[in-house]
Amino acid sequence: MKSVAAISLGCDKNRVDTERMLYRISRGGYGISDVSDAEVIIVNTCAFIESAREESIDTILSCAELKKSGKCERLIVTGCLPQRYLSELKAELPEVDAFLGVNDYEGIVEVIDGSDAKPADFDRFEALESCGRLLTTYPHLAYLKIADGCDNKCTFCAIPSIRGPYRSRPIDGLVKEAEGLVEGGVKELVLVAQDVTRYGEDKGSSLIELLAELKELSVEKIRLLYCYPERVSDELIEFISTCDKMAKYIDIPVQHYSAGILKLMNRKTTGEAVESLIAKLHARGIAVRTTLMVGFPGESEEDFAALCEFVKRARPEYAGVFAYSKEEGTAAARLKGHIAKSVKRKRADTLGRICTEVTRDFNKNQVGRTLKVIYEDIDYDKNLFVGRADFQAPDVDGRVYFKAHGALVGKYYDVKITYSDDYDLYGEAIDELTE
Repeated sequence: MKSVAAISLGCDKNRVDTERMLYRISRGGYGISDVSDAEVIIVNTCAFIESAREESIDTILSCAELKKSGKCERLIVTGCLPQRYLSELKAELPEVDAFLGVNDYEGIVEVIDGSDAKPADFDRFEALESCGRLLTTYPHLAYLKIADGCDNKCTFCAIPSIRGPYRSRPIDGLVKEAEGLVEGGVKELVLVAQDVTRYGEDKGSSLIELLAELKELSVEKIRLLYCYPERVSDELIEFISTCDKMAKYIDIPVQHYSAGILKLMNRKTTGEAVESLIAKLHARGIAVRTTLMVGFPGESEEDFAALCEFVKRARPEYAGVFAYSKEEGTAAARLKGHIAKSVKRKRADTLGRICTEVTRDFNKNQVGRTLKVIYEDIDYDKNLFVGRADFQAPDVDGRVYFKAHGALVGKYYDVKITYSDDYDLYGEAIDELTE
């Protein structure tokens, strides 16, 4: 039995694609192993921005070295990078034995066997999403990809050209998948798509309808990522704040505050509207994660200063700060007024420090509180258990480090917070197990 390993790069949507490939591979008669022991290595790539492409290429080259010195006999590259740059990759990476785009995962077993993948297209989405998964997360956690593609057409983003138009999965299929995940021990479902709030518009349904179905399952927590601010309705806010199964948390990519920059980005909202939305979310006890972009073409010092002041006023609990990346084929790439990399780096550092200060203040306010924390890991260097509170999403936000006499992965603990730093919280379990 040949052994296969997979490396998933980029977003959680990519992770789900990798999990589906692993399921097909395991059903195809192959074993799953670590990269160091694998005879076949799959790198599922991201091509969203320059840094993601660089990470993908570096990972591919590292795996190619294992074809010289390790057990690896076959190297396969999948995902967004070959979807976008197939001809260039074939010419520049002869070490790679096969490439599969984002719609070709169904043919992964044939490619491992050395055959050509069956051709696929965007219309195959529902079939590609219908197979099982081998989870790569903690056993109590799973991402539920509810749609693929994007129709928002932000001028800086290449995702529509890579992933195609927005396609929602049917509610019944999603509920069936979620049911299976919960029966397998998953307690927290994290809903992901390029735009979760657009869900159902292409099928005559809605995100609220889907959530109403999911909350009837025996799942303990449902979390929303990637919600576009202009589609976060009062109805959705009400649902999140009043449904006991919803994490009091939302990810809304803001990108900027300046009216001129938002217009150039083709964003469908205003800075004032976003600030009002965040205030409304905070008033209902909902924590906010956001994404902020600096150095967009034409961004003046005044635009940047307005963005910084917005963060100081709105105070999102968590924020990711990125410098604009010029993406070939996008409308923004053709704009005038591109900004030097050194200026973009300086602005990203400045805004990053402001965001860190906001998160630090939020964390300080948790000291003395008792939080319900799900245990996930052990930090042996700190000699502490590691978990997450309701307002912390997996991987991207801070964590809770705590002392306890013993802990079981996936169980909840009441943890009294005694200390905080810029990103994380520290405390001690006062109730050993909370069911």
